Amino acid sequence: MAKLEEKGILGIKGIIFDLYNTLIDIDTDEESINTYEAVSKWLIYQGVKISAEDLKNEYRQMAKEGMEAKWEKHPEIRVEEIFARICKSHALMDIDEDRLGVETARAFRAGSLHRLQLFPQSLQLLQELKSYPKVIVSNGQRSFSEQEMRYFGLYEQFTHVIFSSDFGHKKPDPRIFLEAAKLMGREPEEVMCIGDSFDNDIVPSSRLGMKAMHIEEAWTLLG
Repeated sequence: MAKLEEKGILGIKGIIFDLYNTLIDIDTDEESINTYEAVSKWLIYQGVKISAEDLKNEYRQMAKEGMEAKWEKHPEIRVEEIFARICKSHALMDIDEDRLGVETARAFRAGSLHRLQLFPQSLQLLQELKSYPKVIVSNGQRSFSEQEMRYFGLYEQFTHVIFSSDFGHKKPDPRIFLEAAKLMGREPEEVMCIGDSFDNDIVPSSRLGMKAMHIEEAWTLLG
């Protein structure tokens, strides 16, 4: 692929990428009781006793309360902190609640997965854009999203990675896009955002003066 300038896309000095359904093709089900059954059984061997039904109810209630406590329009929580609290409440022995919170979050993610793979175009697109500083801006949880990026060899291809769990706000909050531009040392008008969601990626970045491109359009640049 020619560089963006050669395609008539001028003035770009940094690129923001969404992660899920942009680079990683994913399908999860966090509502199914089967997901909580798998985690509940796994927790037996971590010294925690809680039924799948109670695990689901407590997780959903604590997540809801955590969001509401932030008084933000697009708040974010850290799921490992919720699981740590649940594990502490139902522990049958002394546990390292912080460590177990992270491991439970990962077990929860694994139990919820129906599909996790790269889109065929992802690595080629990143290779062709390697001369640009790039930042991931994802509504993701570092406790497992970083592991998924590393599994596919994506993490080291970005100058910075911003997960909403670290930032405390989710897209489409404009602050997360502005933070990405700041980390690259770029003005908004010098940045392009590539993603799959018009609501979370295309529209909010465009409103900040960034250029925006749907991932399917970005794929056509490879042809």
